[in-house]
Amino acid sequence: MATEPTTGIVTRLGIAQTLAWASSYYLPAMLAAPMAQDLGVSTPTVFAAFSAALIISALLGPYAGHLIDRYGGRPVLAIISVIFALGLTGLGCAQGPWGLFGAWLIIGIGMGSGLYEAAFSTLVALYGSRSRGAITGITLIAGFASTVGWPLSTFLEAHIGWRATCFTWAALHLTLGLALNLSLPRLQTLQNTEVSTAASKDNTHAASSPQSQRWPSFVLAFVFAATWFISTAMAAHLPQLLQAGGATLATAVMVGALIGPAQVAARLLEFGLLRKIHPLLSARIAALLHPIGALAFGVIGAPAAAAFGILHGAGNGILTIAKGTLPLVIFGAQGYGHRQGMLMVPARIAQALAPWLFGLCLDAYGVQALWLSATLGLAATLMLMTISASSIRQ
Repeated sequence: MATEPTTGIVTRLGIAQTLAWASSYYLPAMLAAPMAQDLGVSTPTVFAAFSAALIISALLGPYAGHLIDRYGGRPVLAIISVIFALGLTGLGCAQGPWGLFGAWLIIGIGMGSGLYEAAFSTLVALYGSRSRGAITGITLIAGFASTVGWPLSTFLEAHIGWRATCFTWAALHLTLGLALNLSLPRLQTLQNTEVSTAASKDNTHAASSPQSQRWPSFVLAFVFAATWFISTAMAAHLPQLLQAGGATLATAVMVGALIGPAQVAARLLEFGLLRKIHPLLSARIAALLHPIGALAFGVIGAPAAAAFGILHGAGNGILTIAKGTLPLVIFGAQGYGHRQGMLMVPARIAQALAPWLFGLCLDAYGVQALWLSATLGLAATLMLMTISASSIRQ
């Protein structure tokens, strides 16, 4: 077995992640309206089913991470490909609200066990502390999930309907996704022992540092929850928010289109220049970018809309990587999957609640709702400042 993640492994995981994100997280944005009309429910009901899936994913994340720690990502991700296919098939066959919610709960099982956290845990189980660059590589590829998923879902829905679109995504999981996940290396006992031994040294270092593991765990759980709340709130409400601040619809659409490239550009920066600095430092910078952009837009208004979108996208792009790298450098590789799942439980719940809570603030206070997201971003930055990079092994 290779001692370093290869380009082939990163590419396979990245493509599988693109498929998983495009057919789950990014699916409702394009199919919620026709789905609701056909099933005789409201569009918010479809998003409520999606939120229920996110809650399920939060609860299952630690268990999935534990399985990957023990058996490796290959068998777990292969099973998840089948679960995604079952959920999407059930969604395409749904005839009412019960079928809708039941299908999304199955998809939620897949989301809790088959998105970024599972891919990161797969790499760490195989390669331990050598996984940082590969984690960045996966996010670079899967960062195009919306770029691929939204147009493809829209095209398929227009030509074959939303049900057949779900069946198409299910077929892709059973063919492309399953094949990619089955092609991953097996977790060999010798390799696992070597990683565990190195991880034990990492954890001994962490235990001897001034901070106990409890405080860094609390900090990361808070930071991940705050930043995922911001990310999901902006994904759901950015056009309306920008218009509330004086931007035109055309400007709002243009700014929305800038976020994806800004995320990818920031991840390229992380892969190049920022990989030479401690990930804790890059995470602090990234967490501060949304509050800076929000302040600029709140003070200047529409002329600063593009800057706000770029800063928000760049920060979100780096923070996605930080969710994989920070637990690794702070706690080590041993038990990474289970710990990662536990740290992400609050984030998944915050993600599920964000569209509703931020929507209420936006309706009540207009552009002043940015105070909520900016405060959360600033709080996340300050919390990260309480962990000393010098006390953590890089």
